[in-house]
Amino acid sequence: MKQLPQEFYATMEQLQAVDFVLVELTLYLDTHPDDYEAINQFNQFAKERKRLKKVIESTYGPLQQYGNSYSGYPWNWNDGPWPWQL
Repeated sequence: MKQLPQEFYATMEQLQAVDFVLVELTLYLDTHPDDYEAINQFNQFAKERKRLKKVIESTYGPLQQYGNSYSGYPWNWNDGPWPWQL
């Protein structure tokens, strides 16, 4: 498997932590839909996720398929490692 710089792995770890928080907040908000503070936290983490995704994809390539991420030229979906391979 292709070895990437340590910064890639550190940023991916941050992205995974933000994803975890977003899942937990989603579950909480499913049962507490009027919690204004939790909604604000969710929106802040959603914004941070977007930022981290942009940082990773602009340097290392796409993270998500089905139109959620752009591809570079040439087609770079076969460049690894893929997120689930970390």
